[in-house]
Amino acid sequence: MTRPLTGMPFDDIRNLLDTLPAPDEDAVETVRARNATLAKPVGSLGRLEEIVQFLARWQAISRPSVNRPLVAIFAANHAVAKRVPLGPQAAETREQVELFAAGGAGVNQLALAEDAGLKVFDLALDIPTPDICVDAAFTEQACAATMAFGMESIAGGTDLLCVGAAGGGNSLVAAAIACALFGGKPSDWTDDPSHIAAIELALEFHGNALKDPLEILRRIGGRDLAAVAGAIIAARFQRIPVLLDGFVACAAAAVLHRAEPTALDHCLAAHRSGTAPHDRLLAALGKRPLLDLGIGLDDGSGAALAVGLIKAAAATHAGMATREQLGTH
Repeated sequence: MTRPLTGMPFDDIRNLLDTLPAPDEDAVETVRARNATLAKPVGSLGRLEEIVQFLARWQAISRPSVNRPLVAIFAANHAVAKRVPLGPQAAETREQVELFAAGGAGVNQLALAEDAGLKVFDLALDIPTPDICVDAAFTEQACAATMAFGMESIAGGTDLLCVGAAGGGNSLVAAAIACALFGGKPSDWTDDPSHIAAIELALEFHGNALKDPLEILRRIGGRDLAAVAGAIIAARFQRIPVLLDGFVACAAAAVLHRAEPTALDHCLAAHRSGTAPHDRLLAALGKRPLLDLGIGLDDGSGAALAVGLIKAAAATHAGMATREQLGTH
């Protein structure tokens, strides 16, 4: 149902969320029918079979494949990071982005190993978003524009999108967003005690304004999270399945989930980092992670690694012989 127009920038985002493309269940039925003929017991490949159905559902093709995976890393800084002096700061984000650009980060090697493209988006690193404890991160216009930038980030084409984030203070911001969206105490959403006071201040400052998910993103989010959210929306409209990386990407995705419960149906959780807040967030999203390797990075590394699993599932389904070809029943 289309929401009433307010004339504000978020109208376009809300209308997109109201008109999300539906899954292609005909493609899924074709996959299931072929699976029933393959030379193996039905269900014997476990989640690989689920993954193929997921791909078919969202790529809308009966023989899904992954040939152009993309790891998209959105980098931004947050002024609230200065409240945690021992945490990552703006200069470190710049160094991290330069390492990505030079091909020297772990995520570069993981993307290369899976033959995935990698793009890094510098979202005004030298201009951190305002301190969310005393100000809103964005105006509504700026937040909507950043989401639109995220939507354009996949214009070059891909058939599997991995979303990650980099930035000083983004784990604190992500925890504040999760707390505002799902309730509980700040300590439920961060495993860093130094973040708790800032999260409490931010939630108190914004108070009753944190009732709408997009307003939560606008007030206590940042460019990296807004761009991730935009990329996820664009992927849905282009029928591109998405792999959510770590806690920060999942927090950005959670905004969409709270705004429209079906908004993440085309997304899989790539991995669990092994922290209680990430586990809690995955549970709130209803996502069962594909991998459990204790990867604590938020830069797309876990999602890049999961690309191989997605490729293997598609290749197995497409390439296996049928019982008829083997002359068996």
